[in-house]
Amino acid sequence: MSEEHRDGPLARFRVLDLTRVRAGPAAVRQLADWGADVIMIEAPEGDTGFGFPRHGPDFQNLHRGKRSLTLNLKMPGARDILFRMVRDADVLVENFRPDVKHRLGIDAATVRAVNPRLVYASISGFGQDGPYCERPGFDQIAQGMGGLMSITGLPGQGPVRAGIPVADLAAGLFAAMGILVALLERERSGEGQWVQSSLLAAQIAMLDFQAARWTIGHEVPGQAGNNHPTSIPTGVFATADGHINVAATGEDIYRRLCQAIEAPHLSADPDFATAEARSQHRDRLNAAIDAVIGTRSSAEWIERLNAAGVPCGPINRMNEVFADPQVQHLNLTRRVQHAALGELELIGQPMALSRTPWCVRGAAPEMGEHTDEVLCELGYSTNDIGSLRARRII
Repeated sequence: MSEEHRDGPLARFRVLDLTRVRAGPAAVRQLADWGADVIMIEAPEGDTGFGFPRHGPDFQNLHRGKRSLTLNLKMPGARDILFRMVRDADVLVENFRPDVKHRLGIDAATVRAVNPRLVYASISGFGQDGPYCERPGFDQIAQGMGGLMSITGLPGQGPVRAGIPVADLAAGLFAAMGILVALLERERSGEGQWVQSSLLAAQIAMLDFQAARWTIGHEVPGQAGNNHPTSIPTGVFATADGHINVAATGEDIYRRLCQAIEAPHLSADPDFATAEARSQHRDRLNAAIDAVIGTRSSAEWIERLNAAGVPCGPINRMNEVFADPQVQHLNLTRRVQHAALGELELIGQPMALSRTPWCVRGAAPEMGEHTDEVLCELGYSTNDIGSLRARRII
């Protein structure tokens, strides 16, 4: 294993990555950034199922810090190579449909029989069993089935998808969390286990308080547009030169807002005196605030409201996000060198540990870049590797 993979808090773990598209790679990326030795197993030719160009931003951001080995799991003999890797691996992550992995003979029970200490993680669209388990999963389908599209967008405009793949990313993050929990539990039991996450379950979990409004309060939430559905006034307001977000939930912050925008009558008005009253008269209150906010620039209001202790901020375009001084201070990106693409700036981890840094350990690999290296580590000779390549197993 090369030097760049030898450090980090997860460096003692080897992860076999059989995932494709986004949810699975998003899970494995968490492990790679914290030092795990990740071996990405790809089909040696044809469509690998990643869904986007290898040298495009999406692939490069998802697959950084991994090693790539090509292996045609449909060919006789390929499973023997995989199982040899499994014997010394700690984690295997896959997002095949359940029928596919059983057909290939790489389902959880079969693989874990080779190495009972292995943590086998599966990410699916709808779960490993149940009435929808054989359906192909896709982020937008999960957003719709999981309720997110019914509460996103302006009231009355019809369902709207979120601007990022919420279900995919959440399923990946929950899978990574499950893997880490299983590795911790293994220290006590000595045995691995099967970790499962799905786009549908992850999407529903991400609904959080909106879901609880139904499960506890039996209320069906609707679309609220840019307004917060329950904390009022919180939303988007037009300034003299653009728009800003203002969050004035709670009595104290609402009073500070009224004082800061020099509109004490809004605090005294009985229609806005309580949270319940403000909810009932949301539209009239928003219009009154808009009338004041529209008299000054975004920068003026952001400075004035934050100074008054009223949460407020700009609505940035992507270039403005990364130019923001606080974003730059948080040091959220890392630069790596790619042999074909040159220097790349990649999105990193949003969490920081006081003693243990994360690190992007190199750019995304080229297809099969580390095939020979990994097979040599497994004990295959140069002649063995040549024979495997001639038989199109690798």
